[in-house]
Amino acid sequence: METTYSKVINFIEKHHMIEAGSLVVVGVSGGADSVCLLHILKRLSEDIPFRIVAVHVDHGVRAESAEDAAYVERLCRELGIPFYLHKVDMNGYAAEHGLSSEEAGRQLRYAVFEEVLSQQQNAAVCKIAVAHNANDRAETMLFHLFRGSGIKGLSSIQPVRGSVIRPLLCLERAEIEQYLAERNLAYCQDSTNEEDKYTRNKIRHYILPYAEKEICSGVVAHMGELADIVSETERYLAKQTKVLYEAFVEEKEGCLCLRCDRLLAEDSVIYKRVLLLCMERLTPHRKDITGQHISNLVNLMTKQGSKELSLPYGIKAYKEYDMLMLCQHPDGDMFRTEDSDAADQVYVIEPPAEIDVPGEGTYTFILCENDAALWAKQENIPENRYTKWFDYDKITTDLLLRTRRQGDYLTIDAALHTQSVKQYMINEKIPKIQRDNIHVLADGAHVLWIPGYRISQCYKVDESTKRILQVQLRGGNHDGAD
Repeated sequence: METTYSKVINFIEKHHMIEAGSLVVVGVSGGADSVCLLHILKRLSEDIPFRIVAVHVDHGVRAESAEDAAYVERLCRELGIPFYLHKVDMNGYAAEHGLSSEEAGRQLRYAVFEEVLSQQQNAAVCKIAVAHNANDRAETMLFHLFRGSGIKGLSSIQPVRGSVIRPLLCLERAEIEQYLAERNLAYCQDSTNEEDKYTRNKIRHYILPYAEKEICSGVVAHMGELADIVSETERYLAKQTKVLYEAFVEEKEGCLCLRCDRLLAEDSVIYKRVLLLCMERLTPHRKDITGQHISNLVNLMTKQGSKELSLPYGIKAYKEYDMLMLCQHPDGDMFRTEDSDAADQVYVIEPPAEIDVPGEGTYTFILCENDAALWAKQENIPENRYTKWFDYDKITTDLLLRTRRQGDYLTIDAALHTQSVKQYMINEKIPKIQRDNIHVLADGAHVLWIPGYRISQCYKVDESTKRILQVQLRGGNHDGAD
């Protein structure tokens, strides 16, 4: 019995679950696991000063649920622990939200735990303790395996997840029952645990006992060890995935844009995870994203030409040139700002000026007189994609910052040959759905600069320039840097 208690305490210390001054909300159903958890935490609180609050959630399903609630209340009174009872309509909630009864119950319980937690005061650290044990972890692992889960699913139930702690995850069910028997602690029996209509119960009643008897003794412990190994692997891969996501993925107004060639140069394990992370950023529930969706995205990335793909939650994936774009907007215009009027705004520039363009950043316009010293300095300034200099006196009309128009052109060489802005954007492989939303700096139909790309040869500064217009784009996705 004391060995069991020490095992749990060591597990709590290993995972830094509880510290002095904490408030721990304990979910207590009245079953063996939760009674054991409550009793052990009560004993621990005598050595480490922390507060315990017990919460019992009545799901409104079983006839004996009132008896369970009364038992938990009585137990808490004996232990001197504050008790909260909450009643919920699990079946009604499941029907309303299209969930299984198990998932509905889980969501409702955690919502109640969070509610009780929010009502407590004077606690620097708040935790929610639930009574999952090693058998639960093994059952969940098999459940995810049979459903074709990835590494994260195979790591199964974690000792700590945010504010949720699971101190009994180191104990098997037999150890818990032995602890209660040796201390003469009663507990409630949940009749639904004996029903085989639940998938988890089938694993519990048939698969694990068969594996223990016919395949390998100590199977639950071995699966726990594997879950720990898989968890370590998942944590490492998650860190690597985040690094590549930040390097390869550009976030634009809730949409994502990435270079196919750069991503596909990585190992398939990593680039598939990056794609999954992209989908997680755009969808409310990871469980709705399957391996087939990720495979479809990979196929889209490797196809030639422009293609598109429909995904869950109205997300569309677009492939243009070597760019993959994931967009939630139903019209597919992922580069438009939410304020369409702002996207179509025409700005008349009279330097000095500072213009904020939604989704792009802040343009700063400065006008200065040229002289020999400044000209020499201009010639030695390194190329910068987001800071440019123009001969202001060559501008013949109002200087405008606007989106492109039909007939816009650039001067592309010293011989003053021209090229349409449309053709230039095609040559530069700027995605079609992006072209109409890039602001350009224009003198009538003559474009001085496509920000992030090239300037017109006609407006370049030379030794005869009298006034220089400096234009810088900062903030947005570029912050004025390459």
